[in-house]
Amino acid sequence: KLSGGVAVIKVGAGSEVEMKEKKARVEDALHATRAAVEEGVVPGGGVALIRALEALTGLKGDNADQDVGIAVLRRAVEAPLRQIAANSGDEPSVVVNEVKNGKGNYGYNAATGVYGDMIEMGILDPTKVTRSALQAASSIGGLVLTTEAAIADKPKAEGAGGGGMPDMGGMGGMGGMM
Repeated sequence: KLSGGVAVIKVGAGSEVEMKEKKARVEDALHATRAAVEEGVVPGGGVALIRALEALTGLKGDNADQDVGIAVLRRAVEAPLRQIAANSGDEPSVVVNEVKNGKGNYGYNAATGVYGDMIEMGILDPTKVTRSALQAASSIGGLVLTTEAAIADKPKAEGAGGGGMPDMGGMGGMGGMM
């Protein structure tokens, strides 16, 4: 039951940096749990957004600009799943097409490389988080499209890195092991 009660979570680690990292993860999990209690959960791993693509099927804008916007939205809702696939070393297009061909909660578990029911595999996203991300992205996209001019910093050309440590010439007394 996630709707009431109090819990104390103690975070321990070997160093201050590690403890702060663990504490941040616990806080993220707490916020995700609260969001899930508020609005429920959807299949994770970008599957809910892929299933939302069905709502755009056959949708036509009133003009060419709206058609471009719809096409951009179609591509944008695939982005989370594409990034998950790329991060796991898989081909994003293959993964997206496989998930699109599935139904319901069918998705891709990047940790195991297995396709299946995301809910049964325990891969969930809070509905509130998914909805809020989509709303924020749409709002920013609309703002960019209606902006007549934008000012940005000119990217700085970054040279090559320092090149690392110089050759140490081998270690003496190793008896020809080099």
